[in-house]
Amino acid sequence: MATAKKAPCKKAACACKKAAPAKEVKKAAPAPKVVKITKTPTKAAIIDMVAEKVQITKPQAKAAIEAVVEIAYNAAKNAKDGFVLPGIGKLLVKKQGARKCRNPKTGETIKIKAKNVVKFRVAKAAKDAILG
Repeated sequence: MATAKKAPCKKAACACKKAAPAKEVKKAAPAPKVVKITKTPTKAAIIDMVAEKVQITKPQAKAAIEAVVEIAYNAAKNAKDGFVLPGIGKLLVKKQGARKCRNPKTGETIKIKAKNVVKFRVAKAAKDAILG
């Protein structure tokens, strides 16, 4: 069933004819977007956040992040003191000596060879900011 439009009423004091002019509503400037992180962000999400925060394009943010990662890997691998990311921490390689351990299943004593391991030391500023 089709609905028909109502014709405006013909009374002089009717509200139909006296429509108030629409008020202009001023929109406030958009507030800066606060990203609430509830789970571990992906690489793409981190790139998006960096691009928005620094006001650059996503490809530029991706290139910057990948450059920092590459520099960190090379510095940690080759430098004596590792790689320091100011305010976050220090990435370094430590030598872990040979040791004797016990196989929990069989109880047999086994020897583990010496090897290099990657360690990360969290900066005091990061601890204070995260833990309060």
